Amino acid sequence: MPTCRRTARWTFALVSAGGVVMTLDVTVVNVALSAIVRDLETGLDRVQWTVSAYSLTFGALILTAGALSDRIGRRTVFVAGMALFTLASAGCGLAPDAGTLIAARAAQGLGGAMVFAPTLALIAAAYEGDRRRRAIAAFAAIASAAGALGPVVGGVLVQTLGWRWIFLVNVPIGVLVVVGALARMPESAAPEVRRRIDPLGAVLAVGALLALHYPLVTGPEAGWASPEVLASAVVGVLLAVALVISQRRADGLIDMRLLRIRAFSGAAVLGFLARMSSLGALAFVTLWLQSTHAYSAMEVGLHLLPLTGSLLVAGMFTARLQRVFSPAALVAGGFAMQGLGMLGLAAAGAGGGQVATVTGLVLLGVGGAVIFPPLMGVAVGAVPADRAGMASGLTNACYPLGTATGVAAFGALFSARIGSELGPSEQQLRSVAETGRFESVTPALRPLAHAAFSGGFTAVCLASAAVCLLGVLIARTLKATVSGAAGRSAAPPTSWAHTSWVRRSSHTK
Repeated sequence: MPTCRRTARWTFALVSAGGVVMTLDVTVVNVALSAIVRDLETGLDRVQWTVSAYSLTFGALILTAGALSDRIGRRTVFVAGMALFTLASAGCGLAPDAGTLIAARAAQGLGGAMVFAPTLALIAAAYEGDRRRRAIAAFAAIASAAGALGPVVGGVLVQTLGWRWIFLVNVPIGVLVVVGALARMPESAAPEVRRRIDPLGAVLAVGALLALHYPLVTGPEAGWASPEVLASAVVGVLLAVALVISQRRADGLIDMRLLRIRAFSGAAVLGFLARMSSLGALAFVTLWLQSTHAYSAMEVGLHLLPLTGSLLVAGMFTARLQRVFSPAALVAGGFAMQGLGMLGLAAAGAGGGQVATVTGLVLLGVGGAVIFPPLMGVAVGAVPADRAGMASGLTNACYPLGTATGVAAFGALFSARIGSELGPSEQQLRSVAETGRFESVTPALRPLAHAAFSGGFTAVCLASAAVCLLGVLIARTLKATVSGAAGRSAAPPTSWAHTSWVRRSSHTK
């Protein structure tokens, strides 16, 4: 028993270290863009692809990586992804030009997807019962806090060591995680279930997710009616339909029967909405802090500490709350708190002051800490053990898609509201308001630009609160299956041929 517990702790520590590095890399680059532009002597529009390339490849591969981890081993996929991510980080830090940096960032995204895809399955295999719930809650809190700390870490590294170190710092951490995983992390898979690798399904899954992510990432800049955005959206839908058709057979890459389980499909949809309402809106909260209060990147990170701190503190108690409340109640309560937090930020944007800002950020952090651990537990607990990697990949695929959808949808709303405030004749002032560069206009026009910006920010906060209300309503779908999912999480069956499991799961349709 002590040996098993030490092995579980090693698995948790290594998976958490990988999760922290991956989550940091999503947000840490944003504060370094201007420094990269100056050093590489290129345009901001080109350097912004260092962000887009990572998110596109990460979102495109994560579903396939999760499904493949059930076949070839979850530790194998995790280690291979960590090794690729580490090499790509070195490539980013040593990149001589923007093209090399963008290519290395795309490789980072591939490695990040392979690391993140099997994480829930690795934790679920290492722990059982209440210890599993505590481990998932702790992992969710750590990863979420790392994302919120990204601007702080990035600001410190850029101002002290230079932008290249936001990538180079990943190299020693990555090497330690790879060595530790090979030495201390046991393999996690279902060797008794032999299934062939489905190359057609893998290609269709990657192509569909890539084509669906692309318009969300490029639409705000290229225009939603541009040919490249519309063509990508159409191709994405066609590939998604082809993927569903190709996966009807039992040995496909993705077992579509998972989506018939209301607890699992509900957890996936709720995870999408949670990321859309939180990280999708966080970009505008950061822009609001930078523009309205003229904070530096480091100061913005420090002013986000109420969000980060509440995530960490609330995460320490989430496992205890899971013993008392059902996942449905916790998820609904988390969405309610996030919605109230966005209303608080809307009030702050309308002149509510520092108290409203801090209150809103704290509620956002507590809500996020309460939402994700139960969802992750349901996602891996409602399916058989030999499908845990696939379930982890499906669930994790919803997260970046939710973030990208939130940024795109809220961005369109933000621009539309500013445009309606200023009118079609004020194109230059509209551009200033959308980017928050108030210092570039004459003092006489600044109040008008500030008012338009505040109106757009308030609209984003209210829209995010509406998404949270939808999450509260959908959280009821978890009620019918939570007891069955919790029971299965302790000792899940190992095959779809387990007739009693199939009989129980049919009640969730």
